Amino acid sequence: HEGRLCLNGLKSLSDAAAESLSKHEGLGNRSRYLALGPTSLSDAAAESLSKHKGVLHLDGLTSLSDAAVESLSKHKGRFIASEGTLSLNGLTELSDAAAESLSKHEGRLCLNGLKSLSDAAAASLSKHEGSLSLDSLFSLSDAAAESLSKHTGGLALAGLFSLSDAAAESLSKHEGGSLSCCGLANLPASAAQILRDAGHGE
Repeated sequence: HEGRLCLNGLKSLSDAAAESLSKHEGLGNRSRYLALGPTSLSDAAAESLSKHKGVLHLDGLTSLSDAAVESLSKHKGRFIASEGTLSLNGLTELSDAAAESLSKHEGRLCLNGLKSLSDAAAASLSKHEGSLSLDSLFSLSDAAAESLSKHTGGLALAGLFSLSDAAAESLSKHEGGSLSCCGLANLPASAAQILRDAGHGE
């Protein structure tokens, strides 16, 4: 197949199919896009898909074993000057071990389904190098905010509704790339002002 390959309606994926799909290259650099919709993935299938060179969307997954996450964290996806993307937006929770694995991923990492993040997981993800998207987090502890402020790369936190002034002070020091908090409109006024004064948001 030549071009972007989107199989979001696919609800299951055999190990053999994953092995074949991992070799999809599309036509030209901008077409190395693979989107699959299975709700679960075996460890072997995850290992195969981690070898895909390009953008990899697995947003149908609602759970993953730590071993599968470890494999997917090795997905590089980088081609020419583009940043490879690994999107796991269907996950609503992430173990500390999985977060530690994903911190090693090279490229853009999308975890927009996460509703909460432990302090340990935040500390791990802060070591990730590349854009990090966590747009469904409603709140961040002071410790988690302190950790994420050290992240190198763009940081998206568009879903935040609850943030202490101390956490806002930490995030205001984020210098690794852009910091997106969805215009700050949903944050407490004092926290929003701290971020605004630091040049983040509107």
